[in-house]
Amino acid sequence: MANRHLQRSVAMQSLFEWDFKGRKNELSRAILKRNIQEFAPGIDDTIFAEHLIEGTLREQKTIDALITKCAPEWPLEQVTVIDRNILRLGIYELMFGNYEEVPPKVAINEAIELAKSFGSDASARFVNGVLGTIYREMGEPMKDDVSANHKREDGEKKEAKKVGAKKVAQKSDIPAAKEIADSEPIEPKKTPQKTATKKVVKKVTKK
Repeated sequence: MANRHLQRSVAMQSLFEWDFKGRKNELSRAILKRNIQEFAPGIDDTIFAEHLIEGTLREQKTIDALITKCAPEWPLEQVTVIDRNILRLGIYELMFGNYEEVPPKVAINEAIELAKSFGSDASARFVNGVLGTIYREMGEPMKDDVSANHKREDGEKKEAKKVGAKKVAQKSDIPAAKEIADSEPIEPKKTPQKTATKKVVKKVTKK
């Protein structure tokens, strides 16, 4: 069984490269293929990584609007490339992912682990703040889930650390995102892109 944690790391690094090189979606597959060969040569089944890249790019406009909403003091272009793409990947899994395979809490924890491994000292706190805000607005789906998914992800994570991955992070000093209040609830998963975008651009009141 392919290692999800390692594939997630490669997907994030591929998004980093895609973003850094001008965000040309037509190059995303080639970037991912090359990174899999370099960082995860032993993986035969790469469907999970491909799904993450394609899904994140498909929902990018909605995802970017959510980042802007949940971190109002940090315009998207001022967020470091590495933090920006960890958030994109984490929000995709949190809002549009398959909860049977990756429950919401696992998606958040995985994003935090990526931030610790590839980001600055402040990255994990920042990522946790943004994803935590979105999760609460979604109504905390599967809040009490303690299924085998968690144990499986933890096991895969430990195994992935043996393989390792190349760091491509830029250093930053970004404080934790502030919680937002008085905003409309964010609908999980099957939210049409246009509707979700309209919701996230409404003015919010900060605590």
